[in-house]
Amino acid sequence: MTGTGLPMTVPAAGLPARVRIHEVGARDGLQNENAVVPTEVKAEFIHRLADAGLTTVEATSFVHPKWVPQLADAEQLFPLLDDLRDGPAGVRLPVLVPNERGLDRATALGADRVAVFASATESFAKANLNRTVDEALAMFAPVVSRARERDMHVRGYLSMCFGDPWEGPVEVGQVVRVCRALLDLGCDELSLGDTIGVATPGHVTALLTALNEAGVPTDRIGVHFHDTYGQALANTLAALRHGVSTVDASAGGLGGCPYAKSATGNLATEDLVWMLQGLGIETGVDLGRLSATSAWMADRLGRPSPSRTVRALTHQEQ
Repeated sequence: MTGTGLPMTVPAAGLPARVRIHEVGARDGLQNENAVVPTEVKAEFIHRLADAGLTTVEATSFVHPKWVPQLADAEQLFPLLDDLRDGPAGVRLPVLVPNERGLDRATALGADRVAVFASATESFAKANLNRTVDEALAMFAPVVSRARERDMHVRGYLSMCFGDPWEGPVEVGQVVRVCRALLDLGCDELSLGDTIGVATPGHVTALLTALNEAGVPTDRIGVHFHDTYGQALANTLAALRHGVSTVDASAGGLGGCPYAKSATGNLATEDLVWMLQGLGIETGVDLGRLSATSAWMADRLGRPSPSRTVRALTHQEQ
């Protein structure tokens, strides 16, 4: 601790000069809460995240309310964010769309960035989508095609890239096949999910190398690590060393996965920013404002933030 709330900057060679943080707390984080967070609180949370300098904030999910009741207010929430999309900061507000109906709902509200959510394993595809991997890809094909026809940016999430609670370790080749299929459908970007947090740095490097060998360029890859075994930052650093410059993270470490009970929280955005600032990597994020935002949300959720950095900075201020 420097006593200033910021780490000492000591750059390391071979890392990206800038990292784009894909903030998922408002969607992936809040969808896992037992209580439903009021729409106005969600809107304020997203505005605060944008004010802290985050330029990509995943806003919500247009899934059927039956499956994710915490995000049933997507139609009410998204219009409250118009000022962010249209303002001078030009904040990106991607939304999750599971099918064509979800795409129609998002499009009607003016969304211009969407994401589909696939699985690298059959077991999780069945649990999450009630389909096989190939059936899920077939379901996404018209979604991606129609989105691209409307000049929308499409992200392809891929869960269980490193391990699956039912199947165990996941073969690299299996992940590469589904990643290649998502790009062939027309996805602009992939997000590699370590849904149950079992990845280690060597595994991360091996998968990224195999993807490159299969014709998937590094600049179309993002990483999404969970901290179940305390490996999220180590895995992120391995990805950065490979050249990845898009990293998913969740403010305050909110979230997990409702269909994988062994999944604990996402990588906390504040923990990520602390490491990146220490390495001299630009993010555009104000760590103090971000930490205050996560502490504010933790108060509304009635529990302390899981983020070590939030706890450290909050304690320092007291």
